Amino acid sequence: MERRSLLFQLVRRDFEQRYVGSAIGWIWGLIQPLVLLLSWTLVFGFFLKQKPPPGVKSYALFLFAGMLPWMLFSETLQRSASCLLEQANLITKTVFPAEIVPVSVFLSVLVGHALALLLLVVVAGVSQSQISVFLLLLPVYVFATGLMAVGLGWIVASLHVFLRDTAQVLSVILTFWFWITPIFLTEDYYYKHKWTGYLLAANPMAYVVRGYRAMLITSAPPRAEDLGVALAFGAAAFVAGGLFFRHMKRGFADVL
Repeated sequence: MERRSLLFQLVRRDFEQRYVGSAIGWIWGLIQPLVLLLSWTLVFGFFLKQKPPPGVKSYALFLFAGMLPWMLFSETLQRSASCLLEQANLITKTVFPAEIVPVSVFLSVLVGHALALLLLVVVAGVSQSQISVFLLLLPVYVFATGLMAVGLGWIVASLHVFLRDTAQVLSVILTFWFWITPIFLTEDYYYKHKWTGYLLAANPMAYVVRGYRAMLITSAPPRAEDLGVALAFGAAAFVAGGLFFRHMKRGFADVL
């Protein structure tokens, strides 16, 4: 019970700090994705005349639906890298469960993700005149993404305590990871070459992106195998990250 209360306080403080001093506060969490969606619609829809894949009415919505899970995942990882250093006073001076800090980062990012999701559901529902019943499965994909993000977040957070270049290395890795995730490009481009096809098949975020688009854009049921693979990757990352963090945690007090 105490950990739940502490986790809630960390999430609330983190979310409030992002908008401290702002006149409209959390509403910026809705304005930012709205501006992103409008700018993509203008650039790709009107200027570049980018055609969406078959069965999709808008390339901007297609792109936005793919970017949402990626932004949730990547922002959690990037912010998790330095989160233990930011909470060093709590970790070294009190009996503090350090493992909940990356969890609080994910939950804080999740609040903004939920606002962007709400925006996409409304826009997609208006443009397509329907809202898919399969959206009820969306929390399962969010859960799978959270398992991966928190598990890997534990690894990079604990490594960054000892190796301060971890955040920079992570930024490079995420850049490459982004381009092997079918966000700007459809999956057909990756299967033109065997090695890129293998990279796509081994990329857990590709399955999450495909599921998001199925539920949000095409109103189709997500593939059961995609959900299974995403959950399997998420569970493996969560367990491995938890074990790694518990092992590295023993030396935090000496370094922080």
